[in-house]
Amino acid sequence: MEDIKILVVDDEERMRKLVKDFLAKKGYRVIEASDGVEAVDIFMEHQDISLIILDVMMPRMNGWDAVKEIRQYSMVPIIMLTAKGEESDELTGFNLGVDEYIVKPFSPKILVARVEAIIRRTCGDAGADVLEAGGIVIDRAAHMVRIDGVEVELSFKEFELLSYFVENKGLALSREKILNHVWNYDYFGDARTIDTHVKKLRSKMGEKGDLIKTIRGMGYKFEV
Repeated sequence: MEDIKILVVDDEERMRKLVKDFLAKKGYRVIEASDGVEAVDIFMEHQDISLIILDVMMPRMNGWDAVKEIRQYSMVPIIMLTAKGEESDELTGFNLGVDEYIVKPFSPKILVARVEAIIRRTCGDAGADVLEAGGIVIDRAAHMVRIDGVEVELSFKEFELLSYFVENKGLALSREKILNHVWNYDYFGDARTIDTHVKKLRSKMGEKGDLIKTIRGMGYKFEV
């Protein structure tokens, strides 16, 4: 894990140390930043950062603005850490391309579990195959999606969601099943999480977004 860098951004030194200590025990290399401006500068300097853990309320540049800056250059997985728990804040994060959203106070062990789930999928060997269906080509090793020959930029969770749909094409998938598989942990949120990601995914897929069918009262089905 020593070659895997994680950027932890929070204006509270105590919080940064807490997160860093737990991640360091797992062998991750942790880089710290105290606000959004410093986070963006560090990220641009270290192009090999594998994941960002980012607070929302910070001086100089808040978490939302930092995400907007970073998303102009990279789809690196981002976990938002925040004291805010309102639905609108969570939806804002997902709409900006945030992959996870954890409300303070939180269990460090749960945070580490979510980090490990993301790292396994982005840096591990699992799923290094190519999926194809309906003009959609998913190269899981390169983390790349092409639709009718045109590359489409997806966030980490959007990529995993589309991969899961294509893997299970023709099958009705409940929201619970999708959350348990794609998020890869016991998720305590609700349906709006998956619905928000499906909406964003459909919009990025253009006409191919119609291949993701809504099953009222249950979930979704990818059908060519």
